[in-house]
Amino acid sequence: MKVIVDQDKCIGCGNCEELCPAVFHVDETIGKALVIDAEACEFAACCEAAEENCPQDAISL
Repeated sequence: MKVIVDQDKCIGCGNCEELCPAVFHVDETIGKALVIDAEACEFAACCEAAEENCPQDAISL
């Protein structure tokens, strides 16, 4: 599964990291979410929840 965080839309709220820490991490230096392990989406059932709960619709699967 391909996971993309649109850096232009991301506000770094941390919802994705809270819901799916195996896949997402909010980098405090840039204030944006990063995909740290896209392959983990194959095994973690949390990527869809992270996408649905992103207030900026910055995550696409």
